[in-house]
Amino acid sequence: MKVYTKTGDKGQTSLVGGQRVSKCCERLESYGTVDELNSHIGVLITYCTDTADRDFLLNVQGRLFVAGGYLATDNSQKDIREGNVMTAGMVAEMEQEIDRLQEALPKLRLFILPGGCRAAAYAHVCRTACRRAERCILRLAETGAAVDENLTAYMNRLSDYFFVLARKLNKDAGVADTTWVRK
Repeated sequence: MKVYTKTGDKGQTSLVGGQRVSKCCERLESYGTVDELNSHIGVLITYCTDTADRDFLLNVQGRLFVAGGYLATDNSQKDIREGNVMTAGMVAEMEQEIDRLQEALPKLRLFILPGGCRAAAYAHVCRTACRRAERCILRLAETGAAVDENLTAYMNRLSDYFFVLARKLNKDAGVADTTWVRK
């Protein structure tokens, strides 16, 4: 199988089910941005030394493939595959991980600037890419496309997770969070 098909040379691509759409449409923008986030997570994993963090991030990468499959299917034209549906359990799993990480962190009293150790700084890159992906998905919903509430909830929690993970990574590295000071 060749990697290149030449079918997208004129700015069109196929969704799951074969429907041809512009590469600039909101649906493509949403799942393309989720894919970009997934690539950022791949880089973040290379900076993480804690096995539990790496394992959870690998799990997140799998969940983002689920999201991508969902977003690549125009559910007004084709039924969503069961394996491409985010569940309330996936959202709850994310919330539990956020709570687990946050228990070991000092109480947040000031705004934190992105940065710290390399892993934490990259977790902040993932956080902002996640927020952008979330906005793209919400724009898709605003076009009238059906977007599952569990997907939007998961993306919202995921960006919170990256914030808490960044703080945890700084703590693990013995690096203080950089707080914002109004001047």
